[in-house]
Amino acid sequence: MNRFLTVGDIGDLDQALREAKEVKANPFKWQDLGRNKTIILVFFNSSLRTRLSSQKAAQNLGMNAIVLNIDKDSWKLETEMGVVMDGDKSEHLREAIPVIGSYCDIIGVRSFARFESREFDYQETIINQFIQYSGRPVISLESATRHPCQAFADLITIDEYKTVKRPKVVLTWAPHPRALPQAVPNSFAEWMKAADVDFVITCPEGYDLAPDIMEGVHLERDQKKAFEGADFIYAKNWASFEQYGQILSKDMSWTVDAEHMSWTNNAKFMHCLPVRRNMIVSDEVIDSPNSIVIPEAANRVVSAQVVMKRMLESLKK
Repeated sequence: MNRFLTVGDIGDLDQALREAKEVKANPFKWQDLGRNKTIILVFFNSSLRTRLSSQKAAQNLGMNAIVLNIDKDSWKLETEMGVVMDGDKSEHLREAIPVIGSYCDIIGVRSFARFESREFDYQETIINQFIQYSGRPVISLESATRHPCQAFADLITIDEYKTVKRPKVVLTWAPHPRALPQAVPNSFAEWMKAADVDFVITCPEGYDLAPDIMEGVHLERDQKKAFEGADFIYAKNWASFEQYGQILSKDMSWTVDAEHMSWTNNAKFMHCLPVRRNMIVSDEVIDSPNSIVIPEAANRVVSAQVVMKRMLESLKK
């Protein structure tokens, strides 16, 4: 494995889940793989779970982990080609990336959507420059349009908590005061489409995800109908794709509360965190026994470690 951006990069999901169980049961088994290896984790944006889980996963594998916060620990970086660099950015990614690559064996990159240009974001301009110029395997720690480590952890969690062979999994839009990227819902949808689940998306008009993400998905506008019989409810806000980056609604009737959960099959509640309480989800739901947001977050170490393990194994070939 030399890059991890989408569900297609992980290969067979059943094999990936078996590997995740093995890693979770014995996280230090492969420390020899990472001995004398270095991973640099490049953050253009804030992080809690991704930063800590990635560092922990690397350490479990015996690797050295270096964290680089762009604009805080380094020069401000220009990301677009062909510009006259007469502003506040002192270095271009075209030079910075191969330098970073020369100091490590694997690179992880977090770079959110900017909402300035849908074309720029959906071309994955920044992370693709790391793939093109670094000469190293690259892990997406959340890009403009995908968050595969989160989606893999979500799948691991669903596999652990499901009580039926093919559970019903519902991704529901929920209100938020700020415009949020589509990366988490995009990846969650991709991974659920590839998994053996009954997958439904429910969202208001104007909030459909990108056409390739929505292809083949059961879309239900009526949130109550969508929730009926659900085994897992995954709540998440995202800004409009069609009216790119815009907030079209803050309808609090979409907030997941106890009444919403009563429509389900005693469903487990999921969210990637951080979460806006009493906007995305009510206190009573996220604090309930059916909330699995903490074990879901803990599985971020497992998903990251499986990916890093595979990359290290590829380096040895």
